[in-house]
Amino acid sequence: VYAAIDLGSNSFHMLVATPEGNSIRKLDSLRMPTRLAAGLDKNKRLLPETESVALDALAQYSERLRDVPLKNIRVVGTNTLRRAKKRDRFMREAQRLLGKPIEIISGREEARLIYSAVSHSYPESAKRRLVLDIGGGSTELALGTGAHPALMESVNMGCVSYTTLFLNGGEKITAANMKRAMLEAQLELQPLTVAYRKYGWDDVVGCSG
Repeated sequence: VYAAIDLGSNSFHMLVATPEGNSIRKLDSLRMPTRLAAGLDKNKRLLPETESVALDALAQYSERLRDVPLKNIRVVGTNTLRRAKKRDRFMREAQRLLGKPIEIISGREEARLIYSAVSHSYPESAKRRLVLDIGGGSTELALGTGAHPALMESVNMGCVSYTTLFLNGGEKITAANMKRAMLEAQLELQPLTVAYRKYGWDDVVGCSG
C-alpha cells in the first residue's frame, strides 16, 4: 500500500492506493480545501489561522495513514510552501503529525509529475501534447510526446493568488481588474512563448485540482 500527499496552494490531496497490474487501485482519497496561497501575509509568512487549518487537514490524513508503511508515503509541497518564509515551525509540526518530512519540490519537478500523471491517463500517442495545470499559486506547463516531457516550466499565476491580487477576493470583479489580471498573466507567460511555439503541439490538456 502506498500513499501520496500533495500540499497544494488551494487544497491538500491524499491518495492511498495499491499496485494492480500496470495500474493502481485506489483505496482511499481525501481532498481538503486549505487556500494556503491566500494565507501568506505581506512578508510571505503563513498566517496563524491558515497554518491551523493546514495542520488540521494533516491531522485527519494521519488518521487514515496508520496502516501505510512510512517508507511508502511521500509528502510534497508546491508553490506556496516554496515561497513561504519562516516555515520551519509548520514543517516540524507537519512531520510530527505525518511521521514523514515534507519534500518541497521545484516548479519544474511539479510540472514533470503532472505531465507523467496525465500521460498515464490517456492512450499512448505519437502526438505532441501540451499539459497545463492551473493551481492555487502557480500554473505548470509541460510539453512532450508520450510519457516524456521535453519542456517543463512553472509560472507564478494561480487561481487563489490572482483572485487575491487582482479581483478583490472575488467581491468586485470589474472589467478593469480582469484586464490587469490578464496583462499580468501575459507577462508571466511571455518568456516561454518562443520556445513552446517553436517546439509545437498537437493536443492540449488542461487540468486543475
